[in-house]
Amino acid sequence: MNIQPSSQDRRSAGVSPVYKHRSGWNAMLPERVRQSRPPQSRYATIVIGGGYTGLAAARRIAELRPDEAVLVIEASTIGEGSAGRNSGFIIDLPHNTKMGGHTSPLEVARKQIRMYDAGKLWLEQLVREHGIECGWNPAGKYHAAAGDKGAASLRAVLNQYREWGISFTEFDREGLNQKIGTPYYQYGFHSPNNVFVQPAALIRGLADSLPANVTIREDEAVFALDDSSPFVVKTANGEYTSDRVIIANNGFARHLGVLRDRLFTIFTYAAVTPRLSDAELAKLGDSREWGVIPANRLGTTLRRIQDGRLMVRSAYSYEREQAPETTRALLTGCYKRRYPQMNSHEFEYMWGGTTALTRNGASFFGELRPGLYASVGCNGAGVLKGSVFGKLLGEMAMGVGSTYLTDVLGFEGPTWLPPEPIRKVAVTSAIRYQAAVAGPER
Repeated sequence: MNIQPSSQDRRSAGVSPVYKHRSGWNAMLPERVRQSRPPQSRYATIVIGGGYTGLAAARRIAELRPDEAVLVIEASTIGEGSAGRNSGFIIDLPHNTKMGGHTSPLEVARKQIRMYDAGKLWLEQLVREHGIECGWNPAGKYHAAAGDKGAASLRAVLNQYREWGISFTEFDREGLNQKIGTPYYQYGFHSPNNVFVQPAALIRGLADSLPANVTIREDEAVFALDDSSPFVVKTANGEYTSDRVIIANNGFARHLGVLRDRLFTIFTYAAVTPRLSDAELAKLGDSREWGVIPANRLGTTLRRIQDGRLMVRSAYSYEREQAPETTRALLTGCYKRRYPQMNSHEFEYMWGGTTALTRNGASFFGELRPGLYASVGCNGAGVLKGSVFGKLLGEMAMGVGSTYLTDVLGFEGPTWLPPEPIRKVAVTSAIRYQAAVAGPER
């Protein structure tokens, strides 16, 4: 069976995202020199998706099979895809502990913490070993609440932290104001479980440091995939054949016939100011770099960046990017409410980015059928989780087992979603409801 959208035009078929603006993180960097190696028609392994999951899988397979050729196919340019559009938080704590079946949430949390600790060490080793200049900074993160409901939610999070043995420091309004320069939040806490990175620099560095037996094809979306090995992978530029395929293109796996009734895609939005003067930076607290996670999932994320900028991230839309003027007005409002004392509320860069969600917050990980593997459905926890799951998926494809692999395979997978248009109605209604509930956290 050959699975293919009705149109072979990758843009109209929706097999990759179409963004209205370039990634601000990528625009801040020098132009990247792409790999110039010419492609061949036959590979031992093809990886679809050049984000954190795909590159980790490709790296591990190439390390384990140095004599075999690996191809990574990326629909966009490395650094311009979803991997280069997130907020640059590498958080090594669980996002979902209710996916263990008969295993207790506490045990699921402990398994994830062990796995993410090991994954962070591996990622940091790659950054150090290959000299990837991505601003790696283990500065931790703040969680902050503006309203009473948000404060209650954060205190419930701290009950989990106590159970997990995670350290934290609580702050009242005055304490947060000193740290992040705004009295907007009434309560919050800081935990050390986060590393800041420049995400486009990180993903570009990971791509450029892959083993020599890995070839990368950029701006080449896959629009068709055969059902069994040897797999024929079709793109707008040609066809490639391989013994095994790794699917790591997150929500866009649906357009290859994979997990169509389990995944949906949302857009989130961010903007970054120009470099601020020393006088303006003095209004943003006493730390050179910090980040704030909101008390509600539809709240506003903030990040003071090492080079003297402020990032504001907020809002969701279903499947398609909203109008730029809507985004700019929304993000400007978020900025003004928190920092009315700034001389300007202008942004230099603004962009949207996609992420794949599932109904129950679980990812799919494993072998779909002989020779075809997938790790998709990041649920907004892409950098570290994607890197860890990609590495483990590469090992699984090579027959290498581990305790971590056993743990991941024991987690529950994503649950069923209703078909369109019911799905759209349900998701957009949930977004509107959560936005209302978020209240002052937005």
